[in-house]
Amino acid sequence: MVEAAPIRVSVLLAEADRQRSVPLVLAVGATAWQAVEASGLLQGRADLERGRLGVAIHGKQVPRERELEEGDRVEILRPLPEDPKLRRRRAAREGRSVGRR
Repeated sequence: MVEAAPIRVSVLLAEADRQRSVPLVLAVGATAWQAVEASGLLQGRADLERGRLGVAIHGKQVPRERELEEGDRVEILRPLPEDPKLRRRRAAREGRSVGRR
């Protein structure tokens, strides 16, 4: 029986002032969330509630259980502080512009 070669992926956490990326080598069948945990990017981060975090691969949100493929870039997604639609409506009521110009 031939054993599958490990896969290379990276995990990314974007901060307000910087972006941190950790390259990983994982077993075939590893999930997006397993990569997040293996990256160590959440260690010591009490400000990031694990249960509220999502994951994306190459910018597209996916389930935590999504199996990874060679070269995947897993992005840790934080919940939005406020629904953008609500923010835009409030801004319109107040007569100001929000978002893209």
